[in-house]
Amino acid sequence: MQVTEVANEGLKRAYTVVVPAGDIAAERKKRLAELGRDLRIPGFRPGKVPPKVVEQRYGQAVMGEVLEQSVNKATDQVVTDRGLRPAVQPKIELVNFAPETDLEFKVELEVLPEIPMPDFAGIAVERLKAEPSEEQVEKALETIASRNRKLEDVAEPKPTEKGDILVCDFVGRIDPAEGEEGPGEAFPGGTATDMPVEVDGPGFIPGFTEQLVGMNIGDEREVKVTFPEEYGSKDLAGKKATFTVTAKGLKRSVTPPADEDLAKSIGFETLDALKEAVKGSLQQEYDQLARLKVKRALLDALANRAEFPVPGSMIEAEFGQIWQRVEQDLKAGRLDEDDKGKDEETLKAEYRGIAERRIRLGLLLSEIGRTNNITVTGDELARAMRQEAARYPGQEQMVMDFFRKNPQAADNLRNPIFEEKVVDFMLELAQVTDRTVSPEELTAPAAA
Repeated sequence: MQVTEVANEGLKRAYTVVVPAGDIAAERKKRLAELGRDLRIPGFRPGKVPPKVVEQRYGQAVMGEVLEQSVNKATDQVVTDRGLRPAVQPKIELVNFAPETDLEFKVELEVLPEIPMPDFAGIAVERLKAEPSEEQVEKALETIASRNRKLEDVAEPKPTEKGDILVCDFVGRIDPAEGEEGPGEAFPGGTATDMPVEVDGPGFIPGFTEQLVGMNIGDEREVKVTFPEEYGSKDLAGKKATFTVTAKGLKRSVTPPADEDLAKSIGFETLDALKEAVKGSLQQEYDQLARLKVKRALLDALANRAEFPVPGSMIEAEFGQIWQRVEQDLKAGRLDEDDKGKDEETLKAEYRGIAERRIRLGLLLSEIGRTNNITVTGDELARAMRQEAARYPGQEQMVMDFFRKNPQAADNLRNPIFEEKVVDFMLELAQVTDRTVSPEELTAPAAA
């Protein structure tokens, strides 16, 4: 095999590779012989099919296999012999091949850069610490009580007010087109019986519940609405409709006190036990947020120190994934506020910069882990797989089998674990200052 380097610029490499025709022919002959020993063709004894028959039937297919295997083997040898670390799969271009001639092809690839290790001791970050206050615990208890509220009948006759629960029947009809007569056509999902509706509350078509204010039991009222343009049903989006609503009963929502009875009703032995659980849950949220902030500060510091070239092919692949999501958001009208008003060229430049930062940090974290022998153990991966499987009750075994059969899916669980272990390693070496703050300061958004 003859290898000639034809390009060596930055991270890009290119080689022409020539595999002698004799090697191709020998491998092809060997494969045909192996095939002939296993063939079963009517009229011939097993293993006794004449080579000429094997050649006629399978010669072209075998040649294709031999060429593919030869290219792959030669490419692997080029990479191995030169100690290259490809950033992505090498690009192969067939230059020349004909029967009884040498196989010539070109290999183009980008290699991973040399990544210098940063001075972790020179990185200074602040780690915030907050504890939930009694006031926040009480507020959380009030939220729990509100979620466990009950409906009670309103005994005294009275007009409905905001917050009341009206039990009603209703029939919705699309308004007839201009010039048409009649009550309009009823539509699927527009009819209900004994439906509890919060008066002037959320959850219905805009403008519906507000028109229920002032109704008395037994009243019938026409409620006119317009479905939003982005309504889930295309058949109803943007159309006007009239609902005939009949008031049948009135209830009020009663929030229970945050007491021992409430605690027991949701599975706790005492109110104190419920409070401790609430406090622990809040503390976990604060700890996770604090971790996220110190990690972001650490990665920002690393990004400012990471000065090495990044393979363009990796940037473009990452940018392609990001831009696909941006285009989906553009079509759906849910673009971030910061992006609204920017032209496509500006958006692409900004998101390509984000893609480059992600790749650079990813390469740096990977190299830090590789250099310092940081790995994800089998137990850690198995634990993550079990946690993911637990999200699908009744299908746990199927999820576990899926991960075992799909290494790439398992990598989606392994990579975040690896990243967190590398972050832990760096925090041990960096200058970390702990500071106790209020929950409000911890949860405040970072300054732009």
